[in-house]
Amino acid sequence: MSTLTEAVVTAGRSRRTPGRGPRRAGQRSPYPGGLAWILPALALVVGMIYFSIGYTGYVSTLDWNGFILSPSEPVGGDNYAAMFADPIFWRAIGHTAIFFVVTFTAQTVIGFVFAAIMHSRIHLAPVYKVIIFVPTVLAPATMAPVFRLIFDANGSFNGILSAIGLGSLTQPWLAGNVTAMVVVMLVTIWQWTGLTFILFYAAMSQIEPEILEAARVDGSGNIRTLWSIVWPMCRGTAVALAVLGVIGALKTFDVPYLVTRAGPNHATEFLGTYIFQTMVQEKHFGYAAAISVALLVLAIGAGLLMNRINRQSERS
Repeated sequence: MSTLTEAVVTAGRSRRTPGRGPRRAGQRSPYPGGLAWILPALALVVGMIYFSIGYTGYVSTLDWNGFILSPSEPVGGDNYAAMFADPIFWRAIGHTAIFFVVTFTAQTVIGFVFAAIMHSRIHLAPVYKVIIFVPTVLAPATMAPVFRLIFDANGSFNGILSAIGLGSLTQPWLAGNVTAMVVVMLVTIWQWTGLTFILFYAAMSQIEPEILEAARVDGSGNIRTLWSIVWPMCRGTAVALAVLGVIGALKTFDVPYLVTRAGPNHATEFLGTYIFQTMVQEKHFGYAAAISVALLVLAIGAGLLMNRINRQSERS
């Protein structure tokens, strides 16, 4: 052994501490247990999340206007009974279901197609990727006034229709029950398709090129390759996007509130906007808390259902 090697080995041995070696029976570890490391996070989670959930459940059994000094009257399950008999509540759930189906389908199809195009030989692909993804990072509060101006009765969208000879189709888009919901869904699709595109693009990047080459050798065309090979390999990403889509639909608030104010006549009412209206504007904190508990139950149930579907798709 050379002198340099002996010096390195000697220095390494001299730096060893007794605590680093194997412990003997009955010898205490010099390092604290794992509980000490997770206590801060555990206290934060329990204190701010689970306590808030429990307090919301407690408030849902009260008739209270939200002011600390105001008296509150226990009403038991009356808020839940009123919620199940409330047509606006069920209308909001129906809007959430329709919203999820339309937006998820559109985002999945557009994002998948864009990802497939970006994986082909196309000029200025990095520029197109940025253009597609930019809406995802824009705050809805900054874009809502723009969309209100675009779809206003005297907005630019009606102006374009009139300019191309389709003036008969012009209408106040934000004032119609159906068209207002269509506008909300279009804004959401425009905003979140970039995220869908990025995830599908990453999933396609994991596909072995040899598989695609073998498909081309067997005479498979582009459409058949995408449908029979690429899409099945991206199915896990689609399920993950479905989970995010369900949770996002249940939590939808910013776009319908900022663009349509949940109107007209509750045409774009969602659970989030209804909770805000009931709690902040009408000061019915107990009833709003009951709707919040229902929203939590729906989110947990949807998450469990999507997780089960994901496991079944992985097994198949």
